[in-house]
Amino acid sequence: MPVAGGGKIPNTKSADCTGGSGMFLPVSINITDKKIVLVGGGKTAFHKATVLHRFTDNAVVVAPEFHAGFDSLPFELKRKAYEPDDLDGAFLVYVCTDNEALNAAVKTECERRRILTSVCDNPSLCDFISPAIYKDGNLSIAVSSNAQNVRQSIRIRDRIKELLTKGVIEP
Repeated sequence: MPVAGGGKIPNTKSADCTGGSGMFLPVSINITDKKIVLVGGGKTAFHKATVLHRFTDNAVVVAPEFHAGFDSLPFELKRKAYEPDDLDGAFLVYVCTDNEALNAAVKTECERRRILTSVCDNPSLCDFISPAIYKDGNLSIAVSSNAQNVRQSIRIRDRIKELLTKGVIEP
């Protein structure tokens, strides 16, 4: 199927497109006054938290220990082991630990509660994934590879950012 610019929309039923992890719909979700929970306090969780901070101050981070940078973020930090009650009232949950059993347990509890969940570095456990994002004021540009080639998404996002900041293209 042709699209603007002469490209084609890929066959979404192709194994090459999904990589066995599912097909993700690119959407923007209203998170105003919504509680977001991030389970994990390491480097990956910190990166996810810095991205979240560009969009909200309303997040709770649960972890026994935190990467040093977390103190600079406005989020509520719960320095403790995860418990299912930490999900009370959550709208979205990010799970960013290096403990696969814990990640699976959090995902299972989120499914039981019907909370959308993203398990970092494991697209097969994700209800949603976060694209590579460039944000400038009200402009947000998201580039996604459907969880298949994150580095490529980042390169394309960075190129778009460069073109915008150099004035080659205008927002």
